[in-house]
Amino acid sequence: MSAGRQRVPTRAEVARAHAEVGPDQRRARVAWSRLLEPQRERVSDKPSALQEHIARLGHVEAWHRLVDDDLPRCGSARARVPDVDVDGELARAVRSGARVVIPGDADWPGTLDHPDIAPHLLHVRGQGCLGDLAERAVAIVGSRASSGYGEAIAREMGAGVARHGWSVVSGAAYGIDAAAHQGALAVDGPAIAVLPCGPDRVYPRGHERLVHAVAETGVVITELATGMTARRHRFLARNRLIAALGSACIVVEAGLRSGSLNTSGWADALHRPIGAVPGPVTQMSSAGCHEWIRRGQATLVTDADEVLALAAPVGQAPAEAVELLGPGRAPDVMTSDQRRVHDRLEVRRGSDVAAIATELVVPVEEVIARLAMMQLEGWAHQGDDGCWYRGGGPTR
Repeated sequence: MSAGRQRVPTRAEVARAHAEVGPDQRRARVAWSRLLEPQRERVSDKPSALQEHIARLGHVEAWHRLVDDDLPRCGSARARVPDVDVDGELARAVRSGARVVIPGDADWPGTLDHPDIAPHLLHVRGQGCLGDLAERAVAIVGSRASSGYGEAIAREMGAGVARHGWSVVSGAAYGIDAAAHQGALAVDGPAIAVLPCGPDRVYPRGHERLVHAVAETGVVITELATGMTARRHRFLARNRLIAALGSACIVVEAGLRSGSLNTSGWADALHRPIGAVPGPVTQMSSAGCHEWIRRGQATLVTDADEVLALAAPVGQAPAEAVELLGPGRAPDVMTSDQRRVHDRLEVRRGSDVAAIATELVVPVEEVIARLAMMQLEGWAHQGDDGCWYRGGGPTR
């Protein structure tokens, strides 16, 4: 395929794609989960054209219109339609031990129906019923680079919340997330772990035992299709689920640019109460918590009783994940759209514009525009072969 041109499905592939889904809502959502992963990383992000089509038409009709080339500016998505195998995806989910949950199922929490959250589906592993566990749940999040103080507080809060029958929602990451889950598990309490990868994977790999332990008393969930690995934008997108599932969001330890502040941002947008734990004033690891308390955006909390007092009304909080892209540059300098393109570039192996557009399910011209801006900033460059590379200069 030449640069800038995309695949057009054959008649046979079109017929198969229609038959793959038919009128079935569950199969339509499985198909979309393979084609279009969550694209909103921050509250300020706007829905994509495809997301708006799905919201307006519903998953079934939107799928069939896409297959028939009846949705404007969706050529990149249509090019990937022949690769969607609904039966294969369902079989892989079953092999991973996950059940596919959609709106209307007993496992589905109503809090996820908010238009800014709305995943296509959830893959759920574990003994618990997510719908029941989410009725009384608190999100406890914080830095991966946590201190012993922060981890001790998170464990105590997780245990205290769980003793009262409340679920602890977090991301099973290193640091505060793991400590909060461990606190709940220590008292045989319920927990909900939200992963940034497919149901057939565990992230981080070092927490495989922890994730399995959560599934024994609670649930492990993800909205991502099988085979998907953890990437920066997927961490940010999953934060909205953590925020939506908790009646309140508690940030135990977070620097000024901690990822947990993205979660609290989502919680704030969903009108969930936000709690923050104070730390030593000399420790930058708690500077983000102190800033939110100072601005009045978070309530100071010090123990599980104060957390539950905050969570009693329906409430929640998001966390903003920030990681370095390179010397002196953080990903929040990029737009969300630019970061998605950047994640698909490599230093020594070139990427074709059409291939990037097809994977991201966006028009080719939008990818070209993003790359042009990224080239100006030194994040990407075009090689003599016409392909694009990560970084500001040709690879030697």
